[in-house]
Amino acid sequence: MSRDRLAKTRRLVVKVGSQLIRGQGLEVGRLKSLAKQLGQLKRGGRDCLLVSSGAVALGYKRLGLLERPTSLRLKQASAAAGQVALMMAWEKALEAYGLKAAQILLTAEDLADRGRFLNAKNTFMALLELGVIPVVNENDTVAVEELKVGDNDTLGSLVASLCEADLFVNLTDQDGLFEADPKKEPQAALIDEVPLVTPAILALAGGSSGPLGTGGMFTKVRAAGRLSERGVPSLIANGLTRDILIRLLAGEKLGTYFPPSEKRRGAYKHWLAFAARPRGRLIVDAGAALAVRDKGKSLLPGGVAGVEGLFAAGDAVSIAQLDQEPFGVGLVNYSSPEVGRIMGLSSHQIEERLGYSHSEEIIHRDNLVVFPNPWIPIANQE
Repeated sequence: MSRDRLAKTRRLVVKVGSQLIRGQGLEVGRLKSLAKQLGQLKRGGRDCLLVSSGAVALGYKRLGLLERPTSLRLKQASAAAGQVALMMAWEKALEAYGLKAAQILLTAEDLADRGRFLNAKNTFMALLELGVIPVVNENDTVAVEELKVGDNDTLGSLVASLCEADLFVNLTDQDGLFEADPKKEPQAALIDEVPLVTPAILALAGGSSGPLGTGGMFTKVRAAGRLSERGVPSLIANGLTRDILIRLLAGEKLGTYFPPSEKRRGAYKHWLAFAARPRGRLIVDAGAALAVRDKGKSLLPGGVAGVEGLFAAGDAVSIAQLDQEPFGVGLVNYSSPEVGRIMGLSSHQIEERLGYSHSEEIIHRDNLVVFPNPWIPIANQE
């Protein structure tokens, strides 16, 4: 899919970074500019969703703190105070152009649980049918560190998949991805298009973020790579550029474009790969790894050599060979104690060992995802 076809976008998710929300104070003018563009896109028949950072960046000042907090409790307090200001600002900006806003706060658990994920999707769809612009942020006030999505680039990519968006636009204070760090090498060229996110591309993105944000170019590129597998194109562009959204959807060559992969992952498998949170790990032997990873087979008890963590039947677990990084994730048919009792056995021996048999497979291939790009890390693990 080329940039020329972006004009046909019917539903887009726009992520706005903290650096655009707050400078010396709340950047009201920037919000108004983006709201005006969203209004124009809406009048053109497009559904628009916002993923907005900025709650902590706004909140710590409101609480009288001198610098961005590092402790969890002060981050949560700042998010609680800042989210009020953030939503009021977006509501006022959107209202000026005849648009209605609705706040949606999500945690990693909301996205990891399949039922809650689908409930969230239903809410999004109802709001879009009513012509409302959902304004999404992570619910930082209740999410402890190990249960956080972690950054709004990742959250934005998950929302884009959840809502079946046609395009994800990631607005930052940079023009896009460069061939080298432009702060160190001012002559570095902007990369117009990234056909495939590779280790070399992620290395260009680095890992640092600005003083107000939690992501950085790395998480933006990683999010684009994940969405490419889903079949959703992405753009990383400068939100300070005049009429950036209108110009991007007109096909103008601004920012860095990540086209959709030709081999696309379905919605359920994308959720399983990047939203489901593995509760444990299954260690498999070389034969099982070959069958699952390279031949698309289910994981049978005979190929399991070890069990790590505590999980129930139906939980997500990662799959790996001993002392190696996971190469897949799936929903397990048996609990960790049950797997411990039947691993190494043939499928027909399950009932003899347990006294019952839920399934011949530990993980059925329909509920299993193998990662074609191991350099695009999977969902967070406990």
